[in-house]
Amino acid sequence: MRKFATALNCIDGRVQLPVINYLKKNYNVEYVDMITAPGINKILAKNKNSTIEMIKNCLKISLSIHKSKLIALVGHYDCAGNPAEKKSQLNDILTAVETIDLWTFDVDVIGLWVDENWKVSLVHY
Repeated sequence: MRKFATALNCIDGRVQLPVINYLKKNYNVEYVDMITAPGINKILAKNKNSTIEMIKNCLKISLSIHKSKLIALVGHYDCAGNPAEKKSQLNDILTAVETIDLWTFDVDVIGLWVDENWKVSLVHY
């Protein structure tokens, strides 16, 4: 069976490949389903956007059809959708991970940060 992970990522094209490569290398997956929205960590942290239902529905498809066993919530440097400083974005990532955990999908949820050099690091596990 092919292994999938799911990334809740910003739409910013600069962060797509670093996140995919990080997840493939560190979590032994072949494919990464990408669910994107500008500043997705802020959207999920603030929990005040109709986009959340769309994100949940996309997650349900990834988890049920592709049998994804990992959800990665991503924030990144120089985000137009969440132009906050790093410390604030890291807090948004942690809050968003907690929000996703409340949805009880019964999969691992991690937070990732992509820095100004496009290096990915684990924020929450």
